[in-house]
Amino acid sequence: MPLSAMSLKSIVEQLKEMRDGIGSMSRRAGGSDGRANHGRMGSRHSWPGLWAEQPLRHGQGQEAAQQNQGRWANLPPELLLDVIQRVEGSEATWPARRQVVACAHVCRSWREVTKEVVKTLEECGRITFPISLKQPGPREQPVQCFVRRDRATSTYLLYLGLSPSLNVENDKLLLAARKVRRATRTSFVISLRSDDFSHSSSTYVGKLKPNFLGTKFTIFDSQSPPDAVVLPNNKPSKRQSKQVSPRLPLGNYNVATVTYELTVLRNRGPRRMQCTMHSIPAQCIQEGGKAPTPTGTIQSLDEPVSRIPSTKGKEPAVEFSSTSLSADLSGLACTGEAPLVLKNKAPRWHEQLQCWCLNFRGRVTVASVKNFQLVASVDPSLNVPAAEQEKVILQFGKIGKDIFTMDYRYPLSAFQAFAICLTSFDTKPACE
Repeated sequence: MPLSAMSLKSIVEQLKEMRDGIGSMSRRAGGSDGRANHGRMGSRHSWPGLWAEQPLRHGQGQEAAQQNQGRWANLPPELLLDVIQRVEGSEATWPARRQVVACAHVCRSWREVTKEVVKTLEECGRITFPISLKQPGPREQPVQCFVRRDRATSTYLLYLGLSPSLNVENDKLLLAARKVRRATRTSFVISLRSDDFSHSSSTYVGKLKPNFLGTKFTIFDSQSPPDAVVLPNNKPSKRQSKQVSPRLPLGNYNVATVTYELTVLRNRGPRRMQCTMHSIPAQCIQEGGKAPTPTGTIQSLDEPVSRIPSTKGKEPAVEFSSTSLSADLSGLACTGEAPLVLKNKAPRWHEQLQCWCLNFRGRVTVASVKNFQLVASVDPSLNVPAAEQEKVILQFGKIGKDIFTMDYRYPLSAFQAFAICLTSFDTKPACE
């Protein structure tokens, strides 16, 4: 029997109260509430720290939680499916989309049904759970985001939306990155939260490491990409390795390499870049092709994970009991197929404006050497149509002081696109 609008609204309100209760309990347990500590740069709509049921320390609280979950877990499957489908269909954008996440907080049965109802980002075009950040974007319409840069703290925040809203509280924070400067090199650490960039944290997503000249950048993912064969690192690790459960392949996986063309004569002009996506096969852009798509949840947000304790200023090393690999892996091969290569779209010189121009379709309004568009560079033997080769997969550009837009689509994920865009912010003495 279908639910009425009033009963559906009351159920969603109760779910919201339950979600807020879970969040308050986690904060009292000694954690942060997930808000950023950067003033206006923060967002209340960051990823929830918990979205799987967690055991409570006190016996009375645990019994109450079990009774509360049992009341909702006893719903008939047909009724439960109808409830979650209605919530998923009615809450299409953030922050209202948070109600869908609340459904996964209730209990295991609600969580499983929610995971079945919510489609992948490629299929539905909606970002819901953190795993959406590792999934390829939709094929037709790009996912439109914007980036805020904070020069004082060297942080870069990726938000979902066309542009910054007047009410910063409504901006949905997707990813955050911090530039870490050391004596001989710099790196970017990418996290789900803007106030926690520790490699040992459960919110750690990946990192970006440049070479000394700023001409080559390596993108590392904290999770092994799906359908990928891991290649061992040729360089031995100097760090001490510790044992980790084989079902938790936590470490750093080389998923992409971004290369900038070396400018010997230092002539002014647009940068030339090339991205080799080690975890994405070139065949995925063919008609009927499929990019690797993780369908589970990011392990660190799905259930508690004991990360390896690290010494101050050093990253944890990981040794897998089945393969004996070190934490940093040199590359990934997708079942022996050639990787996808992206190149920046060549701009044209505008005589009247006396500058290089690209058609960003109104999404970029300020001239900058950081502006770029990436298209696929494919082998003629793949028989990819010319229109598909001209389709912009990722574009990035400036719209104001310390504000940039980022639009990406299939086969890139939000994490991969964000990491590529971060390469524009690093110093490139050999390219300019």
